[in-house]
Amino acid sequence: MSSRTDADRCTVVVGCQWGDEGKGKIVDVLAEDVDVVARYQGGANAGHTVHVGDSEFILHQIPSGILHPGKRCLLGNGVVLDLLQFFEEHDALVARGIDLEGRVGVSLRAHLLLPWHRVLDRAAEAGAAEKIGTTGRGIGPAYEDKAGRRGIRVADAADLDRFSELMARGTERARKRLLALGLPLDGDDARALDEAMEQSAALRERILELAVDTGLEVDQALRAGERVLLEGAQGTALDLDHGTYPFVTSSNTTAAGAATGIGIGPTRIDAVLGVVKAYTTRVGNGPLPTGFDDEMDARMRELGGEFGATTGRPRRCGWFDAVLARYAARVNGLTGLAVTKLDVLDTLPEIGLCTGYRLPDGSTVTEFPADTWSLESIEPVLEMVPGWESSTQEARTLDDLPAGARSYLDRIEELTGAPIHMVSVGTRRTQIIHVA
Repeated sequence: MSSRTDADRCTVVVGCQWGDEGKGKIVDVLAEDVDVVARYQGGANAGHTVHVGDSEFILHQIPSGILHPGKRCLLGNGVVLDLLQFFEEHDALVARGIDLEGRVGVSLRAHLLLPWHRVLDRAAEAGAAEKIGTTGRGIGPAYEDKAGRRGIRVADAADLDRFSELMARGTERARKRLLALGLPLDGDDARALDEAMEQSAALRERILELAVDTGLEVDQALRAGERVLLEGAQGTALDLDHGTYPFVTSSNTTAAGAATGIGIGPTRIDAVLGVVKAYTTRVGNGPLPTGFDDEMDARMRELGGEFGATTGRPRRCGWFDAVLARYAARVNGLTGLAVTKLDVLDTLPEIGLCTGYRLPDGSTVTEFPADTWSLESIEPVLEMVPGWESSTQEARTLDDLPAGARSYLDRIEELTGAPIHMVSVGTRRTQIIHVA
C-alpha cells in the first residue's frame, strides 16, 4: 500500500460502484490540502453527507470542500444546475455560519435544470413500462435538452430578452410533451409550475454574480502551482457509457468525464483516486450481482445506515464485488483506492468477496459484462474470509487494524490491481487512515 505524491496537483475523485461510496467524506478530507474543489457532472440527484465535529451536512450540488474555510469551490459545465435547489443549499450553508463570499463559482457553460425538467422526469418514470428508478430530480430531461441542443445555459441569463424567450419556449415544449404522454398540466399543477418558473427566473441576477469560466480558472490555478480536486457524482456503474445501461444516470461519471466536465485537457490530470465501500450497495433499479438475501440485506443496511442522502430510499447491500471494482480501476485509470466503511464489517464472523460471475451454463467470467441483463442471471463466485470481530473505529494506522482487517484490505488490492491510499473507519474526519 502506498500514498499519493506531492506531484499529484490535479486529482480526480471518482466512485467505483453504484454511487454512495462515501466520496463526499473523502473529498472533505482531501480538500484540506488543496486550493480548488470542482464538481464535473451530475446535479441535485447526488448527495454527499459530511460530518464536521457533531454537525452533519448534506450537500447536493456544492462541493464538500466548501466546509473548509477559504477553499474555492466550482461547478463545471458538465453539471446540470438546479437553480432553486442550488440557492436553497447555498443560503442554508450561510445560515449555518459557512462563509461563502467569493468562494463559489458556476460555469457559464453549465446547463440549467428547471422546474419543468422535474415534472417531465416524474411523468416519464411513472409511465415507463420498465422503471429506471430515477430520483425524480429532473436530471435525465435536463441532459436530454442539452444533447438535443435546446437547453438553457448560465451564459444565456446574461441577455434578459433571450433568457425570457428560452424559458417561455421550454415551458411550452414541456406542456406539449406532457399532453402527448396523456398527462396534461392544468389546475394546481399548472399553477405550481408557473410559480416555480417565476422563482427560477428571479434568480437570474444571482447566478450571474457567480458565473465564471471554470476551465480557465482551473487552468490558471494549476499554472500558478495550486492544487485542484475534481469530484464526480454517482459511481462508475452508473456511467452513461460504461455502467449497467439503461439503469444508469445521464452523464459520464467516470474520470474521463472530469476533463470535459470542467474544461481542461486530460493531460492536466495527475491522479485518479477511486472510492469503494468495503462492501457493495445500490439504490434504484437494476442488477446487484452480490446482493444479500432479505435478512442479511436488512442487517447490513442497519449496520451501515444505508439510506440515500438525497431521497432517503433504502440501499440494497451485497458483498464486495471485485469484478466491478477491477473494471472500475481499468475504466478510470485508477492510481489509488480509498476504502470506506470498513468498520461496518467489524461484527461479522465471515466476509465475502466476489471474484467472478458464474453463468447459467456453469462457466465463469472475471470481467464485467456489457450485457446488463446477463447480470440478472449470474451467481457470484464468493471467496469467504474470516472476519475480525473487533472494532476498527479507533485505528489511525494500518498497524492499529486487526490482522483480519489488514488481510481483507490486502486481498482487495490484489483483486482490483489498485493500491489502497486511504481507509475510512467511521464518519468523523479523524477516522481516516492515510496509507504511507
